[in-house]
Amino acid sequence: EKPYRCSQCPKSFKSKPELTQHFQSHSGEKPYQCSQCPKSFTYSSGLVQHWRTHTGERPYDCSQCGRCFRNNSTLIRHQQTH
Repeated sequence: EKPYRCSQCPKSFKSKPELTQHFQSHSGEKPYQCSQCPKSFTYSSGLVQHWRTHTGERPYDCSQCGRCFRNNSTLIRHQQTH
């Protein structure tokens, strides 16, 4: 059950903090600021993925060819090419 509904779109959430964080995507608020460049993000996960562009970290590796990626979605897209 997801009792917390967004007033701006059809999405609903299990907890009020999840709804509050989601609502920032409508308000344009981006509280997660990169310390290395001017970019900022609505969600902390966006900052984590972006941070890897500065560190070079590529924690997701393809089990078939060994190629590494910064985020899981890119790995999944890559794996479809095998």
